[in-house]
Amino acid sequence: MSNSLLKSAKEVILTEAQAVFDLANRLDDSFVDCCKFIQNCTGKVILIGMGKSGHIANKIAATFASTGTPAFAVHPGEAGHGDLGMITEGDVVIAISYSGESDEIMTLVPTIQRLGVPIIGMTGNANSSIGKVCDVHLDVGVEKEACPHNLAPTSSTTVALAMGDAIAISLLTDKGFSPDDFARSHPSGALGRRLLTFVKDIMKTGDDIPTVNNNTKLLDALLVMSQKALGMVLITNENNLQGIFTDGDLRRVLETHDDIQNLSIGEVMTPNCKAILADKPAMAAVQMMDEFNLNSLPVVDDNNQVVGAINTHTLMQAKII
Repeated sequence: MSNSLLKSAKEVILTEAQAVFDLANRLDDSFVDCCKFIQNCTGKVILIGMGKSGHIANKIAATFASTGTPAFAVHPGEAGHGDLGMITEGDVVIAISYSGESDEIMTLVPTIQRLGVPIIGMTGNANSSIGKVCDVHLDVGVEKEACPHNLAPTSSTTVALAMGDAIAISLLTDKGFSPDDFARSHPSGALGRRLLTFVKDIMKTGDDIPTVNNNTKLLDALLVMSQKALGMVLITNENNLQGIFTDGDLRRVLETHDDIQNLSIGEVMTPNCKAILADKPAMAAVQMMDEFNLNSLPVVDDNNQVVGAINTHTLMQAKII
């Protein structure tokens, strides 16, 4: 039983993967024309589809909206009872129907055309009713569905979804849509938090920053490091960053010195240490700490004056990592 389930699952995935691969190989100027219609759109992109195609329309609309292309989905059945008013001059309609013969969509076509709204058809048959009336046709045909009876929409919905993603990301890339732009449409949850949080929002400041001068005895500096609980102490001269001493540095000192009683922190600190500006994204701190294998990081201003400190725990508390 287990082997047959695994065999069936692999066949489904490979069938759908082949369908997407075939889609990539047959993209042509129609795709470019589709993107140009959307780029020239002064309104919104309206996606319509019935049944499973309706679910795909909702997902594509959400992807468009989150990547800088205003869009929403309209149920074609509801559109015929008032929701058609959501489609206005300046919009672009993407009609999704694998057969291309959706009666609910075709009923809306005359009104959409009277508005002068371009129709992009996403079907598996260019000679279908929708294929013939649309301004641009995108071929999302598949050789076969992953369903063994070739009935349940599987490969075809996957291909339609991939086509929608291809349009959205192509438009995103062309317009130079940045991570900051993406963050503005994702303010909630982990994604928005990571993209919109800056170092200055989470860093320890004021008396919470563990600082000493370079003449401070190592044992006294260790007391400060323990009290501030950031796993480091920053060495400053008139608040100008001189170096850092961390838990890791302490282990190395203990391995190389028999007597630490008379050592000053300036003798064992790491000078010219890495630091980050307060107005940098918190994710930049994560990347720097990963790249240089750091657990702690001083925060400085443009004049190398210490203004804060962060460590891995700080980033975890802020749910950046």
